[in-house]
Amino acid sequence: MKQINHFIDGVSVAATSGRTSPVFNPATGEKTAALGLASVDDVDAAVAAARTAFDSWRRESVAARTKLMFRFRNLVEANVDELARTLTAEHGKVLSDAAGEVGRGLENIEFACGIAELLKGSYNEGASSGVNVYTIRQPLGVVAGITPFNFPAMVPLWTIPNAIAAGNTYVLKPSERDPSAPLLLAELFHEAGFPKGVLNVLQGDKVAVDRLLEHPDIQAVSFVGSTPVAKYVYETGTRNGKRVQALAGAKNHMVVLPDAELDVAADAAVSAAFGSAGERCMAVSVLVTVGDIADPLLDAIGDRMSRLVVGDGTNPDSEMGPLVTAEHRGRVADYIAQGASAGASVLVDGRDKDFNSNGYFLAPTLIDHVTTDMSVYTDEIFGPVLSVVRTDSYDEAVQLIRDNRWGNGAAIFTRDGGAARAFQDDVEAGMVGINVPIPVPVGYHSFGGWNDSLFGDTSMYGPEGVRFFTRPKVVTSRWPDPADSSVDLGFPRGA
Repeated sequence: MKQINHFIDGVSVAATSGRTSPVFNPATGEKTAALGLASVDDVDAAVAAARTAFDSWRRESVAARTKLMFRFRNLVEANVDELARTLTAEHGKVLSDAAGEVGRGLENIEFACGIAELLKGSYNEGASSGVNVYTIRQPLGVVAGITPFNFPAMVPLWTIPNAIAAGNTYVLKPSERDPSAPLLLAELFHEAGFPKGVLNVLQGDKVAVDRLLEHPDIQAVSFVGSTPVAKYVYETGTRNGKRVQALAGAKNHMVVLPDAELDVAADAAVSAAFGSAGERCMAVSVLVTVGDIADPLLDAIGDRMSRLVVGDGTNPDSEMGPLVTAEHRGRVADYIAQGASAGASVLVDGRDKDFNSNGYFLAPTLIDHVTTDMSVYTDEIFGPVLSVVRTDSYDEAVQLIRDNRWGNGAAIFTRDGGAARAFQDDVEAGMVGINVPIPVPVGYHSFGGWNDSLFGDTSMYGPEGVRFFTRPKVVTSRWPDPADSSVDLGFPRGA
């Protein structure tokens, strides 16, 4: 049985806790590896390696850091296929989706390759008599990332490039469900020539998370996951004096107005709801129909759903793979049952399809006449379930989103430019799509929601990602003539 270890100080290191966690292939249900879970000593060893590396890494020139980041970028691009196969084997998503995940991660490496421009400060000559004032941005020290199972390659690449290019060193704690892709990224990182200890990968569970959140040498923590855990990470980390950004859950709405292009909206709804088996924090999980477009739109969506190919992600014909674990599949199936019991209409029931497999498959599901008090609406299901809420007006649709506790993403489909402009202003969500169902920002903008979808005041990657992993310092300088020096107890002021 394959053993999966930590990556600490540039080498593979076995866990010392004696505890393991199984890793499965979701398409077959087969156990493929045993993951060694970190002890507190393992966490301390990873942090110590990063702390030692920081002293010299922070003094590397920006030019040297950039050169290494370009090498890393090229190695990731050269290994897209291997990374995609690794993702599919442990997460289950189809190969094309896995390759797309790596491609979006590459955007963030490329952004970090421009770190010289991103770290530029400001300068004022002659701010006062003979006085110059300038600002610089400096790294924090050792930082940590705690990343989720649904994007094992992309989400680590949301933070690692910016953090390390800015001069920090990094400890990554990936999901224990699909740990191999992050390890491969670390190996490519080391192959690119980065010094040992600059990036470390720590396998683990809550023991590792809690130690990272309390460790005195960890200066900042970046987290992506469910809302309850995000809140815990934020509160625990900040209580221990750390800078924390914690991206949380979502219930993303797609509003379709009566004037929308029907086929375009139907294609978008199916793509955004069922891609990656709905295991995306930006997946469309609520379709909000306005007026009389509901029935023809649902007919079009149902037709497309009937033609979707669900199967092993390694099969090039498959468009959607399994869910990540048997437990998660059971949880999603239970939500479908709850919706039916609450009075919703299950138009397409993914539980009905027999895959004749031990894998964790659940076909796409469409639930109509959902109300806002049903669990299929109030909870983040994180699976291939699209709930439909019917409204009579634009105002009712917007109010629906405002009343929801999350505010990650929202989209509108319309041919009315005025309605689109009003929506981007009216809707309470951090990321908005206009005829774009999954409005994930490109790498040179930043990702983050509102309300219970984000704890902390800084979004992830892009310009805000650089700010999160650096802190400003203001330098005031003067080179006086000794002949003009005197004691002055007055409050210093410009003159």
